[in-house]
Amino acid sequence: MTATSSAASSLRRLYFVRAAFALVWAVLVGVTAAKLGPIGITLVVIYPLFDVAAAVVDARATKQSQNVLGLYVNIAVSSLAAVGIAVAGATSGIPGILQVWGAWAIVSGIVQLVVGVGRRRMGGQWPMILSGGLSVGAGTSFILMASQPNAALTTVAGYAAVGGIFFLVSAIRLGSAAKKSPALAS
Repeated sequence: MTATSSAASSLRRLYFVRAAFALVWAVLVGVTAAKLGPIGITLVVIYPLFDVAAAVVDARATKQSQNVLGLYVNIAVSSLAAVGIAVAGATSGIPGILQVWGAWAIVSGIVQLVVGVGRRRMGGQWPMILSGGLSVGAGTSFILMASQPNAALTTVAGYAAVGGIFFLVSAIRLGSAAKKSPALAS
């Protein structure tokens, strides 16, 4: 198995895990986030922490790639986001969480876009590229939404669900790319 096919295989497994996590998390937030409490704050902090763990796994699997720098940036940004979301949840509630979440979505979306473009030869990356671009737009909308009287965390649940679908599609496409390309066959 070549380094590229090994990385593609690892990414495929990781993307399936990320898809499942995002979809389950979105349901949990949708059910519990009507009123901000300890469970809601815990859930919104867990999401960027999971992103940190996923980026660490990704960086280890693709360590010989030029995209590892983007993953390290994502680890730092997501770690800061988790802290910022926890502080915002404790001090300013849903509007503060949405502002921090929005800033995180913008920066991590840019990173995802750049990493996806760098990996496009691997296959299965167009959903990640699109997801990164959409994340920038969604982040902007979260920041704007934070000042609205009806600001709610259920919007981040929808964001995560869409992200989960993009990870699922990317995982499936990585498998298809591996079957078509002898260099990526796993």
